[in-house]
Parts: sequence; C-alpha cells; structure tokens
Amino acid sequence: MADDLEKTEDPTPKKIEDSRKEGNVPKSQDASGVISLFFAILAILMLFGFMGDRLFGLSRYLFSLQGMPITQSSLVDLAFTMMMEFLIIAIPLALVVAISGVIGGLAQFGFLFTTKPLIPDFKKLDPIKGFGNLFSLKKLIEGAKITLKAMTTMGVGFTFFFFFIQELPTVALFPLTDQLDWVKDKIIIIALVMLLVLAVFALIDLVIVRKQYFDKLKMSKQEIKDEMKNMEGDPHIKGKIRQIQMETARKRMMAEVPHADVVITNPTHYAVAVKYDGSKHRAPVVIAKGMNTIAVNIKKVAREHRVHIVQNPPLARALYNEVNIDQPIPEALFVTVAEILAYVYKIDNR
Repeated sequence: MADDLEKTEDPTPKKIEDSRKEGNVPKSQDASGVISLFFAILAILMLFGFMGDRLFGLSRYLFSLQGMPITQSSLVDLAFTMMMEFLIIAIPLALVVAISGVIGGLAQFGFLFTTKPLIPDFKKLDPIKGFGNLFSLKKLIEGAKITLKAMTTMGVGFTFFFFFIQELPTVALFPLTDQLDWVKDKIIIIALVMLLVLAVFALIDLVIVRKQYFDKLKMSKQEIKDEMKNMEGDPHIKGKIRQIQMETARKRMMAEVPHADVVITNPTHYAVAVKYDGSKHRAPVVIAKGMNTIAVNIKKVAREHRVHIVQNPPLARALYNEVNIDQPIPEALFVTVAEILAYVYKIDNR
C-alpha cells in the first residue's frame, strides 16, 4: 500500500494539461533572458546606422541652440525634441525585446492563454511566510547562482577586454574611421562571447527547471488509478474515446477498399465494398461501407485503385443495413452478389 502512495510515476498527459491550465509551466527565466538579449544585440547591430544618424541629428540640434536665450518655451521644445528622438530610437529596440520575450516563452512551453495566475491569492500576503522566504535555502541557492553567473560572465568579458587593450598602441595609429570600426568589432566580439557564456548557464538552468517541474508533478500509482476512474466516468472523455475509435476504424476500413472486388452503390447515398476469397470464406465479405460523405470517399478510393463500381440501389441498401464490416453476406443475397461478381470477373478476364 505504501508503494501505491509514493510519487514515483511520471505525470499523465491530463496532469500536465491541468497544470498548464493553472498557468504552471516549466519556464527558465535565464533562457528567456538569453533569447531576448540575443535579439536585442542583433537589433542594435541592424539599427546601428539608424541610431547613429538620429543621435548625430540630435547633437546638431543641440549645437544649434548655442547663443540662444533660455526661455520656458525653448526648454519645453528642447525637452519634447529630446524625448521624441529617444523614443524613436528606443521603440524599435523595445518591440524587438518584447517579441523575443514571447518567442522565448513559446519555445519553452508552447502557446498558453489562461487567466488563473491573474486571480488574486490572498494567502500569498502572509508577512510571516514572506519574511521566511527571504532567508530560505532556496533564496540562498538562487543568490549563489546569480553571483556565479555574473562573476563568470564578467570574468570572461574582462579577459577578452584585457587582450584587446593590448592592441591600443597599434590602433592609435589608425585613421579615426578605422579606430571606430575596431571598437565596434571588439564590442561585438565581447558581447557575443558573454552571450555564449550566458547561453551555457541558460541551457543548464532550462534542464534543471524542466526536471524540477516534472518531478513536482510526479504521481503515485493510486493517483493514476483514481484519474483513470474519473476519466472513464467523464462523458466528454468517453465521447473523445469513441470519436478516436471511430476515426481509427474508418481509416482501417478505407485501407481495405483497394483490395475489394467491387463497390456496390445506390449511386449517391450508399457505397459497399465487397471482396470474395474462396480460400478464407464460403461467401463474399463486406470489407467497407458508408453513407453520404463516407460513401463518396469509398468511391473515390475505388476509382484511384481501379476497383469496379456497380450501381444497384436495392442491393447497396440491403448490404449496408444487414451486413456488418468483415462479415459474409447472407444467403438471401447470394444470387444477386454472385451475378455482379461474375460480371466483374468477366470484364477482368478472371
């Protein structure tokens, strides 16, 4: 009995789906941050010329104000112009970061829309519990992780920076434009190297987060049994199971149509595929049947595989109503079906 209560089993799909509905998903903040940072750096590189032009235009505007009297109106114009320029520069970058944040979430747990996390939970306002969380072992570990990531990333970045400044005496002899290109290239290298270090930490964090998430959702054998019992009693689940079973049976039935000797139709509403194999059955067998849309599909498959289609409305209705799939036809229909098979065999020279 104790084994049934131990949470040793992987969570069922229903358990995972219920957790998602609650807004509980495996999300690594480090992974999302790295994705956002990568796209932000990419956006800066692509918008570098645009941002430089806007800043140069702003600097020219500021220099043009030299010698002009300072008034309330001029200060308002100055503040408005600077605010607009910075917004023009910042909005494209902010949009890229916002979109990359959404991409980071989709990449980790797919599309999810739920309002459950927005519902206020007053239990979380417990000051004693909140104060205890500030000094918990979990917070201590999180702080150590952040410190380790920051020290490692800054250490790697500083190492590359130290090697690059050794080139300054040579770079000082370059023309100004070449010096600016050198600075830009080195900044890109340092940024990418630091981003790579952060990506390694993010990958590790992602693995840990997903493992902790699924470990937390683990179930006992008894919980799985109870869930199965509840699902069996759920009419929606029953309906879904029946739908899946019917779809599976329909696909299996349609796969048999190419092996039929003949398809008998009425000709629009019914279609029944019949096959005769004297080594297995004493009479012809109905291997597929259907009405309306299914009948149309049966005839379509039959035409694609050159199976003969014969119109006989009374026989098609009788076979559909009286004979189940994989069952031989009744003796009352022997003669009529035999005549049709003889006609088909004659056409095929069999």
